[in-house]
Amino acid sequence: MKTTETPAPIPAESGASVSKAEVSPARPPRRKREGTVLNVFSHGMLVLWAFMVVMPLLWAVMTSFKDDNSIFSSPWSLPDKLHFDNWARAWTDANMSDYFLNTVLVVGGSLIGTLVLGSMAAYVLARFDFPGNRFIYYLFIGGMSFPIMLALVPLFYVVNNMGLLNTIHGLILVYIAYSLPFTVFFLTAFFRSLPTSVAEAAFVDGASHTRTFFQIMLPMAKPGLISVGIFNFLGQWNQYMLPTVLNTDPDKHVLTQGLVQLAASQGYKGDWSGLFAGLVMAMLPVLAAYIVFQRQVVQGLTAGALK
Repeated sequence: MKTTETPAPIPAESGASVSKAEVSPARPPRRKREGTVLNVFSHGMLVLWAFMVVMPLLWAVMTSFKDDNSIFSSPWSLPDKLHFDNWARAWTDANMSDYFLNTVLVVGGSLIGTLVLGSMAAYVLARFDFPGNRFIYYLFIGGMSFPIMLALVPLFYVVNNMGLLNTIHGLILVYIAYSLPFTVFFLTAFFRSLPTSVAEAAFVDGASHTRTFFQIMLPMAKPGLISVGIFNFLGQWNQYMLPTVLNTDPDKHVLTQGLVQLAASQGYKGDWSGLFAGLVMAMLPVLAAYIVFQRQVVQGLTAGALK
């Protein structure tokens, strides 16, 4: 039987010592160093982009509390005092309250109609196979690529012949038709990513298609509904071309039309502080909606990828 003998350690010579400089540390992998550089670069670009986006917004809010002289004499300095009368003047004298109410009515009605109709159409296209399914789906896709400028003239005559010109409900219907293609496209992909076992279990228990959709599938699609609702809200709230063509009644103008009128009146009055106050009024609801629902927006955008 052979025995394995461990070699005896070689004694170090007297006076000889291993210096720390001779033991070189292991170099980090090249891929790790490249990842660190890329990470620093991407974070730097994000910080730069955030600065470019946030600074104009903060400057507009700060300017809305200044008087007209301070806006031109010291545009980058903080206001000497908060001039809340700018907001009151824009809200009352510039009729921003009426424009705000009209915008809430139009956007609220069109958003509800878009989500209800778009979710129903997307559910049918995503869950049921029938002749013409893909054709109808591609019709909605084609609606996304059709420029709205090309449809303004025929759309004006259609709305006028229907007696809906210069009306709130007529503008709501046009907004719904304008937003449906993207809504159906977005929600169709989202409904396809939902599990089919839950709907099949509901059918086995005797639930109808309507009950299955409204009580089971629609709550499961809540992240997607919130995401597409935010996108539609942003587009409809900032819409200017459609109301300019289809809503020429000054009493029924929306915020975008009101801001244009307020800006045009600066050549006669020079109320720049009121203009910035009205601009911030129109901007705050959009920021508030995104801040409140930002987590749901991210979940809706990534739900299909995390199936």
